[in-house]
Amino acid sequence: MAKSLGRHLISELYDCDEEILNDVQQIEYLMKKAAIESGATIVTSTFHRFLPHGVSGAIIVSESHLAIHTWPEYNYASLDIYTCGDSVDPWKAFYYLKDALNSKRQESQEFKRGVFSTIGIPENSSHKVEVS
Repeated sequence: MAKSLGRHLISELYDCDEEILNDVQQIEYLMKKAAIESGATIVTSTFHRFLPHGVSGAIIVSESHLAIHTWPEYNYASLDIYTCGDSVDPWKAFYYLKDALNSKRQESQEFKRGVFSTIGIPENSSHKVEVS
């Protein structure tokens, strides 16, 4: 597997709990919990509830970010989970949110970001992402 600076999950969550998807405070809480579950270090967050429905928000973590956009009227949420370094597992955040939103069906893709060979870092490099 190619070494990279980061891992980026793009996920679709279907058949989720409509009430949770429309509750901005609950969504922010669950996203923070997902960040912690993944091993990330939370820096800040911002969330907004749209009228008549829907929530968008992001958690900025030292290792990058977690973002969500919800469409309660379709029982659907999209997730964007990007982590850098080896200490954080974006899949742990995904599985936590899948369960917390009661998603019955999901699709996810993982992309490597900053692939060492593509940006000129030797594969045997011991590059570490510093968390501050």
